[in-house]
Amino acid sequence: MSMGTIFSFIAAVVVVLGAIITATDKPSAFVDIPSMIIVAGGTFAALFISYEIKTAVSALRLMGKTFSKHADSENSLKDEIGRIVRWAYIIQKNGLQGLENEITPELREKNPFLAYATDLVVTGYTGAEINQILEQMLEAEADRNKISLDALKKMGGDAPAFGMMGTLIGLIIMLGKMGGDPSAIGPSMAVALITTFYGIILARMIFIPLATKMSARYDVTLFKNTMLKEGMVLLAERKSPRYIQDKINSFVDVKDQFLIDRDLNNPATQSEN
Repeated sequence: MSMGTIFSFIAAVVVVLGAIITATDKPSAFVDIPSMIIVAGGTFAALFISYEIKTAVSALRLMGKTFSKHADSENSLKDEIGRIVRWAYIIQKNGLQGLENEITPELREKNPFLAYATDLVVTGYTGAEINQILEQMLEAEADRNKISLDALKKMGGDAPAFGMMGTLIGLIIMLGKMGGDPSAIGPSMAVALITTFYGIILARMIFIPLATKMSARYDVTLFKNTMLKEGMVLLAERKSPRYIQDKINSFVDVKDQFLIDRDLNNPATQSEN
């Protein structure tokens, strides 16, 4: 689980609830089931109307993924560079057969992109061919991710709109009763406005923040995979370990660079194969 996401979400809920509780002696005034149905039901209905079922479900699952850990955000790029450099030495010593032995089931599970790219190198494709294949793979993955993100962002835009719709419904009902008891206008107005409140809460505390976080995670993964792509192309071209080190180090900050003379035989910097 992503403790940062969970803690931040809980903190946001506490802030809103704390403000409500300290501002009024009737917190129950902020609970209205019909308003919840209009906002939540309308938002989800619009999602499934706008997208195919598979895409809509994918967007909902994306919300759950936000609360799980993102390995690419936690793993060190220095370790990934070190792995590629060590593989360059393995190829120098044992050829492509040695590299094939590095493609373990654990690697396929934890880093399927790298495992796939390594398969291409072992197969014997040229560096240019590998670059083309992996570039197409990254572009296709980015397009797939964009569809789910767009759906989640759309929910963030639809929620306030359905909140306003609920407010208009409440105002119409309120105006229809204005010939009756004037004291009922205040409570009726409160109920009418509560749907706008629900819409803003869903949009600004759930849908949009989660979409923003997943977009940032996708960017991190894309950057890492782009770096790995470059490394695999260099392996296919049989470039020297030091050349690979210097070329891939250009992707990262100086303090995160892998140096053969310093880190190659340092157990603390060796990543799992």
